[in-house]
Amino acid sequence: CGMVKTAGTIRFAGERIDGRNTEDIVRRGIAHVPEGRGTFINLTVEENLRVGAYTRRDRLAITQDFARVYHFFAVLQQRPTQAATTLSGGEQQMLAVARALMLRPRLLLLDEPSLGLAPMVVRDIFRIVRAINQEQGVSVLLVEQNASIALELADHAYLLETGRVVMSGPAERLRNDEAVRRSYLGY
Repeated sequence: CGMVKTAGTIRFAGERIDGRNTEDIVRRGIAHVPEGRGTFINLTVEENLRVGAYTRRDRLAITQDFARVYHFFAVLQQRPTQAATTLSGGEQQMLAVARALMLRPRLLLLDEPSLGLAPMVVRDIFRIVRAINQEQGVSVLLVEQNASIALELADHAYLLETGRVVMSGPAERLRNDEAVRRSYLGY
């Protein structure tokens, strides 16, 4: 996202994006939902969603996307003028994902979306992310410590230990690997 120092080369759709500023990366269709929700707490729900669409110029489609994200996150539709700071943790996470979707991203980066949330909220968010991926063709890069739910969502997975890749491959293969199940899935 251009917000932290990186090393090496980062490519998106065949084009180098390392060294570019955050706004240029966003304009290429990369949306980021940071760890810890990252909502603008002093803005309302609707204002947060408008921030997500700030690089877009297609006003009619933006209006349609409000309806789309409100369809996915009905609780937000009931609270467009409510300040984000007054939402529950789960609702703030929903708002962060909804704001990212207002970009109409080609790639959605999710950093620990389940952190600190009730299991039912986590299931709802992951169900919506799966639908966005499958129905709208949005690629998703997920960083998630809850290995069980991550492997249910993922097509391909990388298992990291202390910052190093120790295993990678199709998520189904990792999900069925006995050592992975014992060490990371708890069964």
